[in-house]
Amino acid sequence: MKNEFILAFNEVIEEKQLPKEVILQALESAMVHAYRRSLNASADQKIEARVDPETGKVLIYAEKEVVEEVLDDRTEVDLARAKAVDPNAEIGGLVVVESTPTDFGRVAAQTARQVIQQRIRDAERQAQLDYYSKQLGEIVSGIVQAANSQGLTIGLELRAEGILYRKEMIPGERFRIHDRVRALVAEAKDSNKGPQIILSRTHRDFLRRLLENEVPEIYHGIVEIRSIAREPGERAKVAVSTTQAGIDPVGACVGIRGVRIQAIVRELHDEKIDVIEWNPDPVVFIAKAISPARVTGVYLSEKNAKTATVVVPEDQLSLAIGRDGQNARLAAKLTGWRIDIKSLSEATSDAINKLQSEPSLAANLEAEKPVLEHILDLLGKKAEGRPLTAEEYEAMAHFTDRVEKKIAIQNAPEEQKAEHVVPSTLTGLVPEETLQQNLLDSDLPEHVANILQESGYITNGDLLEQMQKNMDVIFRLQGIGPKAMDAINQWREKLLPSPVIEEAVSPVEEEIPVENAAREAEPESIKPLEEAVEIEPLAETVEFETQQKVEELTSEPEIETVKATEETAEGTSGEEEESEVSFEELFKLKPSIMTDEVIDDEEEEVDGANFGGAKKKKKKKKRRFVEIEYDPEADLTVVHKKHKLGDDEWEIT
Repeated sequence: MKNEFILAFNEVIEEKQLPKEVILQALESAMVHAYRRSLNASADQKIEARVDPETGKVLIYAEKEVVEEVLDDRTEVDLARAKAVDPNAEIGGLVVVESTPTDFGRVAAQTARQVIQQRIRDAERQAQLDYYSKQLGEIVSGIVQAANSQGLTIGLELRAEGILYRKEMIPGERFRIHDRVRALVAEAKDSNKGPQIILSRTHRDFLRRLLENEVPEIYHGIVEIRSIAREPGERAKVAVSTTQAGIDPVGACVGIRGVRIQAIVRELHDEKIDVIEWNPDPVVFIAKAISPARVTGVYLSEKNAKTATVVVPEDQLSLAIGRDGQNARLAAKLTGWRIDIKSLSEATSDAINKLQSEPSLAANLEAEKPVLEHILDLLGKKAEGRPLTAEEYEAMAHFTDRVEKKIAIQNAPEEQKAEHVVPSTLTGLVPEETLQQNLLDSDLPEHVANILQESGYITNGDLLEQMQKNMDVIFRLQGIGPKAMDAINQWREKLLPSPVIEEAVSPVEEEIPVENAAREAEPESIKPLEEAVEIEPLAETVEFETQQKVEELTSEPEIETVKATEETAEGTSGEEEESEVSFEELFKLKPSIMTDEVIDDEEEEVDGANFGGAKKKKKKKKRRFVEIEYDPEADLTVVHKKHKLGDDEWEIT
């Protein structure tokens, strides 16, 4: 049968959930304290206690002086007893001998009870403090044990108690006793009353841990949380990015039909969460952080504590600012920039004031003068309450964008200014005064010049530089068509030497096959139409619908006329004169018009279940004869179709 001490010892270990060594150390310390108290021993005397965990027997060892005659048994021992413990003991020396009192078991149990309890309680608190110090920033779950005006008392693991203050609770949420609560361990510190574990549900890391629990991609590091801005219970913004190509970080956080983010929203008492994609470019990142508002432009200024000016349309201003400025505040916390949100008209007015007041922008003011009058008219129209068209708003946006970018370049450091300077490819080709001339003063049509200026091309040099780089950018502008491009090209030919133009716009020469080299080398002449285009036999891969249309077109007698695209070449008398048709127009003509050769029409039947690899059935061939005649007086090409009536009789339609 086990000793009662062993049973009690194991029970304490199981109840307190403490290591065996901690309990033994507490017992030994309590026995030493009981020995000193019962015998009134000096605090300087070395005393040790040893507890046998198997039997529960307690032994006390005390350091005593070796003397010939013992006068005080608490501090002295005779030589014979000292020799039994230490053979080298001498008179006047010190030796540690067993000094357990005869009735020490009962006395120690009474005296050391409180000490043992205190030592075990201290060990328990230290274990709790060590455990929750490692849990800082992690989510723990507990049961509400008590609620008062200051907050909640939460029962946690290891018999610990956490405190959830009212300020750390999401506004509007209520908990009752025995409700289960999830919270973040915000702080763990020691105090006179034991370890204090402070919990929080308003910390931004609480949202971070919830996302890690709900989104496996975040937990495994595929998606990273770059920054979090949060106003508990109202709204939060989370910027995420991906470490692998092909992964949508926003979609991974939201989940299919929003199931992942909705679970977090319910946990946070219906707090709205905006998940946006992080971008290394501050301009793009700030524009996304203002979402759901639409942004016209973002202009950075590191001169005054990293300030970003965000321009939004008139109808998006309230949405960008948010209720009580909430959206702007969260965007500023998320990006780390001070954000100043302006409407388009306000930003345009500020740009005009800067353009007129700053001496460094005097040259730009001269270039913008023709556009400036139009912009002032639009601002006056806006001030009077009259509506503006989309094109007028776009013109204001382009003007503001140009001015703000020039101001940003002027205020940038010298090393950054050098990055904005684009080396001109027109140096030495066009006079400098011509390059600086405003487009409105050039030979371009007025409406073309206005479109170009609204798109950011103010001077002749701006337009010429862009045309040297890529002309497609100009052609894609709204309002620029083929006629406008012809006018622009004519204007450029007057300014630039022809070799430069040919070098800029010459297409890449394609290699001419060897078999076509002789044909390409021949002088251009009017060739018969049937020689210009050769009709190859229909391949088996031609779709059935196309062949059916060819049959329908050639089955009934008809006369089609085609206007000649060019005048007939001279010196072709004695032969039928035919017009030269361009390469694109040849493919627009029907096959029956382009040839007078015999066409063998083959109808194919295709099995609907095996289309593409199905068996094809040839039907009876139909022979068709086509003749083409050119009428020079009417400038028309007439197509005649011949139908065989008998053995040697033909009918021409």
